[in-house]
Amino acid sequence: MTRKFKLALAMAALALSAQAAFAQKPGVERLYIMNCGEGVAGDIGRWSPGVNEGKPMDFVDTCYLIKHSQGWFLWDTGIADAVAAMPNGLVPADPKAVTWRRPKTLASQLEQIGVKPADVKVMGVSHTHPDHIGNVEMFPQARLYVQKVEYDWPGANNEPRFKPSHPVELLAGDKDVFGDGSITILSTPGHTPGHQSLMVRLPKTGVVVLSGDAVHFKDNWDNRRVPSMNANKDQSAASMQKIADTLDKEKAQLWINHDKAQRDTQKMSPEFYN
Repeated sequence: MTRKFKLALAMAALALSAQAAFAQKPGVERLYIMNCGEGVAGDIGRWSPGVNEGKPMDFVDTCYLIKHSQGWFLWDTGIADAVAAMPNGLVPADPKAVTWRRPKTLASQLEQIGVKPADVKVMGVSHTHPDHIGNVEMFPQARLYVQKVEYDWPGANNEPRFKPSHPVELLAGDKDVFGDGSITILSTPGHTPGHQSLMVRLPKTGVVVLSGDAVHFKDNWDNRRVPSMNANKDQSAASMQKIADTLDKEKAQLWINHDKAQRDTQKMSPEFYN
């Protein structure tokens, strides 16, 4: 075998190796922000005790679909799609709470980008309030990541919060979902006993932290206000500090789920972040 032939073989092997590495490159490829509800809170004083008492405020509800090299991951599922058919929206018994509407269904937004519910193999929810788990059973085959303390937390009339048949992985803290550091569930209790947030590493956008309801809008974040309905005030404060430390360490952005002013500046599906 001549030296020239050996060199050619070595270069060909190197090229194939590079192609394989590129094809198998782990990580997040894109992130879609989906409209999962819009509403008006009758009195935002419950979210910011002692401030803005009696004032109404627009809310949004957001879901995030993430394309990872190992498959589709959905974070939060929003208000139930069935609300789209309600002329007056989902009206709460308490006029101070949020009246939710569903201008776009989650199903239609998935269809718009060519994703079937069956394509979603893994999902997580920040917590088990209805505006975050409304469409969980649209994905009966998807493995659901939830903190064990949240899963065991009794629902209305002590009923379970998910169908017992739904595949679930119960967590006791942070979780690196795909084992490559690209999508990490962060345990951030306080709003509910097992609330969690999500850290996502995007190749161009950088690191973003999806708040869930660890914080509801920017003014509360800036002033570290804890809503009166939260399960635990001290845990809530500690979780906000954990998020702040994460933002600082990772040079990350905080995307606040219910903050309309922020979401109005963001690209919505079918556009995406990469």
